[in-house]
Amino acid sequence: MTSSIRGKNRILLNAEISLNKFSSVGRLSICLISPSRYHTGMSSLGFQTVYAQLAGSADILCERAFLPDHDELEEYRRSNTPLLSLESSTPLSDFDVVAFSTSFEPDYLNIPLILNLARIPLYSRSRNNSNPLIIAGGAAFFINPEPVADFIDAICIGEGEEVIPSIIKALLSPVDNGRDGLLRALSRITGLYVPSLYHPRFSENRVTGYDAESGATFPVIRATATLAGHKPAASQILTENTEFGDMFLIEVSRGCPRGCRFCSSGFIYGAFRQQPMDNVINLIERGVEYRNKVGLVGAAVSDYSDIGKLCSYIVAKGAKVSVSSLRVDRIDNKMLDALIASGHKTISLAPEGGSQRLRDLIHKNLTETQILDTCDLLISRDILNLKLYFIIGLPTETEVDLEELIRLVEKIRERVIEMGRANKRLGEISISINPFIPKPFTPFQWCGMEALPSLERKADILEKRLKRLSNVKLKIESLRSSYLQALLSRGDRSLSPMLAEMAAGANLKKAAKICGIDTDSYVLKNYAEDDFLPWSIIATAEKNLLRREYCRALPGEIT
Repeated sequence: MTSSIRGKNRILLNAEISLNKFSSVGRLSICLISPSRYHTGMSSLGFQTVYAQLAGSADILCERAFLPDHDELEEYRRSNTPLLSLESSTPLSDFDVVAFSTSFEPDYLNIPLILNLARIPLYSRSRNNSNPLIIAGGAAFFINPEPVADFIDAICIGEGEEVIPSIIKALLSPVDNGRDGLLRALSRITGLYVPSLYHPRFSENRVTGYDAESGATFPVIRATATLAGHKPAASQILTENTEFGDMFLIEVSRGCPRGCRFCSSGFIYGAFRQQPMDNVINLIERGVEYRNKVGLVGAAVSDYSDIGKLCSYIVAKGAKVSVSSLRVDRIDNKMLDALIASGHKTISLAPEGGSQRLRDLIHKNLTETQILDTCDLLISRDILNLKLYFIIGLPTETEVDLEELIRLVEKIRERVIEMGRANKRLGEISISINPFIPKPFTPFQWCGMEALPSLERKADILEKRLKRLSNVKLKIESLRSSYLQALLSRGDRSLSPMLAEMAAGANLKKAAKICGIDTDSYVLKNYAEDDFLPWSIIATAEKNLLRREYCRALPGEIT
């Protein structure tokens, strides 16, 4: 073990404020891992909430670990040191359980890397009773766990508030037949998926179905929590070494009531649920003791029924407020007053579809008039900096849709410039362009991603037309990174060897060639209604509902 690794851990720990006292002893030791770097992992409210659930159990000693940053990774390799936990610098292989909390599919790439660094056998079939049990959970896994399923012993499909107490009880209960007996006990918990009990059928290096062992539920049903029965997810450990270091975060709602056809948030969480106002206020009272800014978190924060009242309450407490998202047609005046009082100079809006036809296609339920009226409202309140999110490559998109996107940006720019001249302070429009990534458990799960050459051509059109406009900044998300995300979103267990090669240092193209994988066949494939879907081993959302929405999408039907 090197002193530099231990020293960095001490620096991170000394900068933390823990809002709860957690046990430093326990019958069962668990290391909770974010397969991302500390700055990102500790910014995740999901990660912090799971940590509090585990560490809050009197029988569990829970520590944390993260993907090492570049310099630290080199030090691990140079010194031949196994990956260590943050709190006690204990090798991960010495814990009883290693648990991954993963919200985003690109972090799948880091799971085999971390297991290799920890010197834990990569594949679950290669482990025995002397190895830690590997568990995983988080939103990425109840979208599609299959690309990394061969690496994991048990996977939570659903929300931790519902599943974790049952997992803790099973882990602390005596079982026969060692590791195998424990996995079978875990498989009986609603929302627990044990991949080794499901045997894939292959054809031409693709999974075409599964055979489930006796007693294994097929498909695995998502577990859903009743938020009213649990405290709102909120910051448990405060540190400035995160993206939101100056904020106390509170989750006010879960899911989304909008049902946009490209977005997983409206489907993977089930019904839109809101935290009772009193529960949120109680946490605000505590949060403002430590931070002067409160961040309200949720996929549809502006749809929270008392959002204006809540924002006003935070400002009245002498604190600032920040929200994770705004809906164009839900700009509450009280909320806007609170944001302005909190010093917000930029507001982000997400029209997503550049044309009315595409906004109807994706079920955005927004007209150009609503978008422009909202921009007028913001500009009239002296918010002259706007950030707009658009998607390119949506199913059926043409250059006519791109032209409408450009015209919409030009109309918004004209309004910003006109008001800027009057105020003698010119604003700026930031345009973020994101490629469409077909996600499991959305109505567009049957659609393939648009080929990279076509997306590159569309990106070139936007760059030529928008970059020449003054006061407009254009950012196009990496098309190749989006391609990789689509591959991980739509993949099956055939990808596991490829991910292992990438963890060993190969790039995507080389790893795919070594493993004989045609990545386009996953990313670009359009599925027919009766085709086998790689992620259908789990049942996160109801397939017939998704199919109905898909069939309504093409004529632009509003539901």
